[in-house]
Amino acid sequence: MNQATPAIRINALRKRFGATQALDGVSLDIEPGEFFGLLGPNG
Repeated sequence: MNQATPAIRINALRKRFGATQALDGVSLDIEPGEFFGLLGPNG
């Protein structure tokens, strides 16, 4: 397991659009040198 400090750390992210809960408690680490893509229905 890599013990390096993450280049990006997201912890317990929540996002609402009005009454719509889009994200609830999303956490992730992106390590240096990693590529990460997140795609949804709108591309």
